[in-house]
Amino acid sequence: MGKHRTAGIGADRIKKRIPRNATGLWNIGHKSIRNLFHDGRLEVSDLYQNGFNSPAEEWLPDGLDTIVAAQAIFPLVAQFEMAGNPKENEIAGAIHDRIDAAWPILAKRVRVIPEYGQMFVDAFDTIDTADQVTIVEIAMALGDFINLEWQSYNTPYDDFVAGKSALPDAAERGRGLFFGRANCASCHSGPLFTDQGFHALGLPAFGPGRTRRFDPIPRDVGRMGKSDDLADAYRFRTPSLRNVAMTAPYGHNGAYPTLEGIIRHHADPNGMRAKWTRDMANLPDVPWLSDIDFVIQSDTREMARQAAKIDITPVTLSDQDVADLVAFLETLTDYNATNRPLGRPNRVPSGLSVD
Repeated sequence: MGKHRTAGIGADRIKKRIPRNATGLWNIGHKSIRNLFHDGRLEVSDLYQNGFNSPAEEWLPDGLDTIVAAQAIFPLVAQFEMAGNPKENEIAGAIHDRIDAAWPILAKRVRVIPEYGQMFVDAFDTIDTADQVTIVEIAMALGDFINLEWQSYNTPYDDFVAGKSALPDAAERGRGLFFGRANCASCHSGPLFTDQGFHALGLPAFGPGRTRRFDPIPRDVGRMGKSDDLADAYRFRTPSLRNVAMTAPYGHNGAYPTLEGIIRHHADPNGMRAKWTRDMANLPDVPWLSDIDFVIQSDTREMARQAAKIDITPVTLSDQDVADLVAFLETLTDYNATNRPLGRPNRVPSGLSVD
């Protein structure tokens, strides 16, 4: 688990890498949040009369009360995240029939554990017995947990804004750059430091890509994969910068291992694409996949398309400027970021080990 996770061996070895870097959970319950995931494929919308425009379309269950609750159930049915490969287990098989076929199976696994069943009955006024627990109650519980645990609003920068204390000299210079000449705040705006918009940064391409059914190559077209609008090609959602110093690697595919690297890329996308080296991806060693990890880079036409679609304007930054920007971003780290309200439980009702 965690940092000790391996790629497996024999029949259990992975068939494909995860296409994208995991997004942070910090403040996704904020009332301003209207879309989630790198491509914004989950949006607050009544397009399907269930509150959201999502990959589940009209099959998303009714009753999900927040966008955080809605997002919580998608990793459960993602083949390369939690569900597994076809023929590997009943969840993967059910998803192959239709995405909503798996959620009742998952809900039953939870509610038949007596302690879990009773906890849900105690927590929800809308159910009286454990057999009434559905994926909706599970999603709402997960959503409430995420909203509570991953709030971040207590940082040195917040103290500065409130007039409680000044920023260190380097961070103050970085703040001036961030909101001024470096133009970072044109996208990283508002209390969460995100405009929730979609922008093409021209990040170095590698990995399996997030391919659509008709994509013949391992590429990731970003927002266009959701919207089918050519204007959205290679654009990805602006991430929040709160606690950004804790959430390496950076970029939708984790191309840069350091804040310095991703800042330099924003300042000079084409130059950094040329300087980028494969070791910066820091991919776990998987010999049977290594031959295709960077195969997309040999497709000259695809590389040209990606290089031509860059939304950010280059800006000249000195080494000192970059260091000052890093210092400012570090002031967005919550004082209690590693000490969350509920913390780690000693045990869970399923009996699984708490790692």
